[in-house]
Amino acid sequence: IADNQRIHPVVPVATSTTAPLVPPCSSVSEKGTQVHQAYPSQGGRPIIPPKPRKRKGCCCRFLCGIITLLLLILIIIGIVAAVIYFVFQPKIPQYSVDRLKISALRLNFDLTLYAQFDVKITATNPNKKIGIYYEKGGRLSVWYANDKLCEGSLPRFYQGHQNTTRLNITLTGQSESGSTIMTALQQQQQTGQIPLDLKVDAPVSVELGTMKLRKVRILGRCSLVVDSLSTNSLISIKANKCRFGMKL
Repeated sequence: IADNQRIHPVVPVATSTTAPLVPPCSSVSEKGTQVHQAYPSQGGRPIIPPKPRKRKGCCCRFLCGIITLLLLILIIIGIVAAVIYFVFQPKIPQYSVDRLKISALRLNFDLTLYAQFDVKITATNPNKKIGIYYEKGGRLSVWYANDKLCEGSLPRFYQGHQNTTRLNITLTGQSESGSTIMTALQQQQQTGQIPLDLKVDAPVSVELGTMKLRKVRILGRCSLVVDSLSTNSLISIKANKCRFGMKL
C-alpha cells in the first residue's frame, strides 16, 4: 500500500511573459491587427491633443511690406514738399483785366449771337525763385450768366521771376439762343451794370531753379461789372474781382 501512494512532483507550466506587440491604450481585432488608438481620459472624457499652430502665410507678410513701403513713400513726399515750400515759397500767379473793348455784338440771320471782345490782361508772377512756362492749350473766355459769349487762346511764353506781362487777346464766338441773350443784355445795359465773367484755363509748367516740373493747370475767374456793351468804344469796368487756383 505504501508503494502505491507515492507522491509524484508536479512540473509547473511555463507562462509567456513577452510584452504585447501593440502599443498601450490600443485595441486589437480578432486577427491581431491594430484597430484604433484611444487617448487617456480625464473625468470620463478623452483628452484631445492640441492642434499645431498654423504659421502666418507669406501673403500676410507681403501685404505688410506693401503698406510699409507706401507709408515710407508718403513720408518722403511730405518731406520733399515741405522743403520745396520753405525754400521756394511758391505763390499762385495773379491776373487782372485792364481793358475791355467790344468790337462786335450782333445777331446773325440764324438768330445766333456773334461776339468779338478785345481784352487786355496783366499776368504777374510774384515768385522770387520760380519761373512759369505757359504751355499750348490755354483758353480765355467771357460769359454772361451760363452762356459763353466768346473765347480765345492764350499765347505760349515764359514768365521769369517777379515778372509782369501784359497780353492783348482777341476773343470771338457764337452763342445759341442769341435773341434771348441779346434781350437780357439790353435790359442790363439800361441799369448801367452788366455782369460778365472772364474765365482762365492755363496749362503751365513750373520751373524750380534749373528743374522743370510736371504740367499743372491754373484756373481762374474774374467777376466783372461793366457800364455798357456799345461796340467800338472804351468800356468802363466798375468792378473787377478775380480768384485763382491751381489744379494738378
